[in-house]
Amino acid sequence: MEKENLHKFCGTFVKERLARIHKNIDDIQTSLTAETKSSAGDKHETGRAMLQLEREKLGKQLAEAEKMKQVLSKVPKDGSNAFIGLGSWVITSKADYFLAISAGEFKNNGKSIYCISAATPIAKLLFGKQVGDTVSFNTKEIKIAEIK
Repeated sequence: MEKENLHKFCGTFVKERLARIHKNIDDIQTSLTAETKSSAGDKHETGRAMLQLEREKLGKQLAEAEKMKQVLSKVPKDGSNAFIGLGSWVITSKADYFLAISAGEFKNNGKSIYCISAATPIAKLLFGKQVGDTVSFNTKEIKIAEIK
């Protein structure tokens, strides 16, 4: 399995997330447009306010997803370095990690690789390390076996 598959998995994750957020924003916009002034004015205003709050929340999620897309665009699709950095596929004694964006678990041929953001605690410990190094995470020693 190539790192390219991990990159594609992350790309699909971001694309689906963006599509879901855009759909929700469109749905809220439709609801706001469809809201008509009723005789129960306070109830109407409360409904509109709730929709506005939901739209703001989705706006923040959209900005976050766009940022993920931007980070992923900077992740190298191939090659490996002696030191762990953005785009490294790290095989450790505990688990395998792909340092790019938080996209969850990628499964291939019964093997799990966790796609994690550089901002996660484990990624912060791994950055700059090399094969043979050991890090301590949650009182467990994790040995770096391979960097792809």
